[in-house]
Amino acid sequence: MATTSSTPTLLSFITWNCPLNLKKEAQEVPPIHLLHKCNSIRELKQIQGCMIKTSVLQHDPNLLTKLTAVCTALKPLDHVAMRHARLLFDQVPQPNIVLFNTLARGFSRTGHDSLQAVELFSRILLLGIQPNDYTFPSLLKVCTKSRALEEGKQVHSFVIKLGLHHNIYIAPTLINMYAECGDCLAARQVFDRVEDPCVVIYNSMITGYARNSQPNMALVLFRELQKKNLKPTHVTLLSVLASCTLLGALNLGKWVHDYIKRNGFDRYVKVNTALIDMYAKCGSLEDAISAFENMRFKDTQAWSTMIVACAIHGQGPKAISVFKNMKAAQVQPDAVTLLGLLYACNHSGMVDEGLAYFHYMTDEYGIPPGIKHYGCIVDLLSRAGRLNEAYEFIKDLPIRPTPILWRTLLSACYNHGNVELGKLVSERIFELDDSHGGDYVILSNMCAKAGEWKDVNHFRKLMKDREAVKVPGCSSVEVDNVVHEFFSGDGTRPSYRALHRVLDELVEKLKLVGYVPDTSLVFHADMAEEDKEVSLRYHSEKLAIAFALINTPPGSTIRVVKNLRVCGDCHSAAKYMSMVLNRNIILRDVQRFHHFKDGVCSCGDYW
Repeated sequence: MATTSSTPTLLSFITWNCPLNLKKEAQEVPPIHLLHKCNSIRELKQIQGCMIKTSVLQHDPNLLTKLTAVCTALKPLDHVAMRHARLLFDQVPQPNIVLFNTLARGFSRTGHDSLQAVELFSRILLLGIQPNDYTFPSLLKVCTKSRALEEGKQVHSFVIKLGLHHNIYIAPTLINMYAECGDCLAARQVFDRVEDPCVVIYNSMITGYARNSQPNMALVLFRELQKKNLKPTHVTLLSVLASCTLLGALNLGKWVHDYIKRNGFDRYVKVNTALIDMYAKCGSLEDAISAFENMRFKDTQAWSTMIVACAIHGQGPKAISVFKNMKAAQVQPDAVTLLGLLYACNHSGMVDEGLAYFHYMTDEYGIPPGIKHYGCIVDLLSRAGRLNEAYEFIKDLPIRPTPILWRTLLSACYNHGNVELGKLVSERIFELDDSHGGDYVILSNMCAKAGEWKDVNHFRKLMKDREAVKVPGCSSVEVDNVVHEFFSGDGTRPSYRALHRVLDELVEKLKLVGYVPDTSLVFHADMAEEDKEVSLRYHSEKLAIAFALINTPPGSTIRVVKNLRVCGDCHSAAKYMSMVLNRNIILRDVQRFHHFKDGVCSCGDYW
């Protein structure tokens, strides 16, 4: 027979006792003793009401401090709880630094209206309350979550004034704050001023570099950390793997994987998940699958990462198979899982399946679509040539479309030669953002392909007048654990002249087996055909492949990463190169992977 506790539960105490007529038994269990049992703001307010009606708070104002502390410790902590905590704080007649630190820590957890903590900090200074070591980490986290760089600088100034900038708790949060606000230079200055940085401080700077797309700097610091015989943590390895991913540095990533296994970091689910992501984005789906299958425990994030890995390699059926295994394992999918499925259908031409999964996510799992899910559907329809359907889909969205959604459709209009719709879409884009140089380039090229040279000149002039800049094409390739970058048309380096000679000879060989440079992709009416061909020849991806060709063993796989979408001529040339050179070429562009082998691409020319 079940036993009953002699102490009333929280809700039974509140409902059983009338605050205006407390029974003797209730007085034996004062409300303050039940605070630690609070699981929600509703329960806390009930206890607070009981204290007010029984005059407990009037006789012991210090209970306000305890109520505030309990309020900020609720899990999950939301803006409703923090609003109530702030009201409680305002009622404390003589707040101390411990109470302020408690409130600031709560604001740093929620991020909602968190800059209130900075305002309150000014108030407690006016009251003559002295901050301590625990005050600034929370304040800096508040600035980080709000991306409030100026307020963060003000807090930093106060830290320097108190001589606390070397503090082991404050220095990492300072570095994090600057890095998350996009000022890696200031973050590095903080790092360099720490006399003897520990691994936590190194982690902050390495993570900052990785998140700000400076992977080389992150890896330099990782090597420095090792030279100092500081033992990395799993946090270090997550950022190092992210850096390898950004660089597409597979060999370096494999070395890091060996390090992870040797030092027991493979027991962390997040590290294993990062390994899957690294291998997939560095072009080795086989290694990603191996890392996934060797995991002892797989959570939702791990399954989702594997699905996305299959998707970016154009393996739609494989991604769906992984999803079915995930359901069989009774692991609940989330928004990322469904995004991976939509992406997989998108890049495999599985239009009907993609639309079915889009409705499935809301009907079956109640997952509301986000902007990226909508983007996948726009891309799915656009690639299939259903441009008007994609246009209507964007117009009917329940949220305001972003420029990226319209740009997806604009690219499809170029690919399918729909100039009229492309111009209409461009108007929608320019209403939201007219500073993106790539939009003008696509528009002018689309008009040039249609022979509308008057509009070509108009868009080129518009681009110049608005000072919109196009991101230059850049491709990178890893050789002997060093990542080399190449820019389209760049002939300034002496080593590039050698690459040009290699490419000149290679293109002539490719022509013998059927390669024809697609000069229709060079939109300059006054340029001779020969000059157009030369312009195509020195695109960044071709330069990267040529560099790998002369610096890697015969027969080895060439892996190239490009920052933009691979152009049609380079795609065609890479197919012929894989056949003539008897090399596998894996090219990762901004959208997906292309595996070239024996003159064929894994995308089936559907890209």
